Amino acid sequence: MYVMDRLYNGVTYVFDPLHHYWEKDSTQRAVGGMLIAVFSLALIAIELNREGLLPDRLAELTPTSHYMAINLAFTLVLVLEVVSLIFTLPCSISKSVGKQFEILALILLRSAFKGLADFPEPLTIIGYEKELLVILADGGGAVIIFALLGVYSLLRLRMEETRMAGPTLFRFVAAKKLVALIILAIFIGMGVKNCLLLASGHIPHAFFEKFYTVLIFSDIMLVLIAQRYLPEFRAVFRNSGFALATLLIRVALTAPPYSNVIIGIGSAFFACVLTLVYNTFYSNAAQPKRTKAPR
Repeated sequence: MYVMDRLYNGVTYVFDPLHHYWEKDSTQRAVGGMLIAVFSLALIAIELNREGLLPDRLAELTPTSHYMAINLAFTLVLVLEVVSLIFTLPCSISKSVGKQFEILALILLRSAFKGLADFPEPLTIIGYEKELLVILADGGGAVIIFALLGVYSLLRLRMEETRMAGPTLFRFVAAKKLVALIILAIFIGMGVKNCLLLASGHIPHAFFEKFYTVLIFSDIMLVLIAQRYLPEFRAVFRNSGFALATLLIRVALTAPPYSNVIIGIGSAFFACVLTLVYNTFYSNAAQPKRTKAPR
């Protein structure tokens, strides 16, 4: 136990300053400025490439559609949201799931904007009706998930989380912080590998889809950690149900057009129903109160 406590203290010593730095207003403002700069430079680079003013090596890596600058901007927004998701992992499984639905909605929006790359400039829909339907499906699905996320957030307000305190609560949270740090390291490693593949002229792998696979295993690990400290059936079932919701998100990311929207909406609806059932029948407020027997 002494060794584990030292490990938990070390993890907390590393995680908390990183989390605080990321959540600072100055950091968020700097990140927002970076997004504006990258988007502007991408537009300039694409225009230079269209005019044939870039070196051959750089021209091979630069697209010729201005719409790809939008895709790049949304990709960076997703990267930032994933980092925020990693920092929410120690909070609660339900909050982490909500963050993953936020990312799913953004991924669908990104997919919709990415579909614009197939359209000509200036924009016209003649001959691109099928591509337009896919964009409408992705955008509409993102809005529905956004709405269901609002319902889920309201239901979460009534959800009772852990009732631990003292050293037990510290160990529980520190164990989840350890998982979060490992996931952060994997995330950075995958990002560096993708950048190296892109710089060498190779096709990068589907980053977010692969990372969501990693998140499935991290969610299962969080469920097992929670079971160690909260072994009661209702908590185990709730946490396992949330893990299933994240699995459905992963399936949605790899599904073909239209199916991805249906599965994504279904996963958000499943999380809402699970939370509603838990609040109605299994929260402490829903449990029958014991009355003292008359003497």
